[in-house]
Amino acid sequence: MKKSHLITGIVYVLVGIVFLVAALFTETKINSLLFGFTGACIGPGILMICKYFYWSSPKNKAVYEEKLERERIELHDEMKNLIRCKTAMYLYVAGLFIISFSMVVFSVLDSLEILKNGNIFVFYLAGYMAFQIIGGIVIYKHIMKKY
Repeated sequence: MKKSHLITGIVYVLVGIVFLVAALFTETKINSLLFGFTGACIGPGILMICKYFYWSSPKNKAVYEEKLERERIELHDEMKNLIRCKTAMYLYVAGLFIISFSMVVFSVLDSLEILKNGNIFVFYLAGYMAFQIIGGIVIYKHIMKKY
């Protein structure tokens, strides 16, 4: 495994520690976000470091090489590339429709002064992100069944 994975993991942990120190020694309204960023950095950083040491051990090197070869084959498979492109196109078009419709709905709600709480936008965007992820998986699998 490359040394850059280890270095990236260490950087993630260090950035997470900076967020933790900032959250512990400051009293602001964004402390909850700082603690969230702490977990979002330290967790994956530790995982990257553990993966580096696991796959770098001599007994796992052969398995890791096979895994890399399978990933290279998957990544450069022409049919799967075509299906990924098709999936991205469908999600892009669906996303354009959703965003256009949302702009109209939020404009109407704002002009009628129904929307006063900004949290609705955060939840809406989280739902939109979930739609993009789940929709990508579902569409990809649906197209794969055809081939």
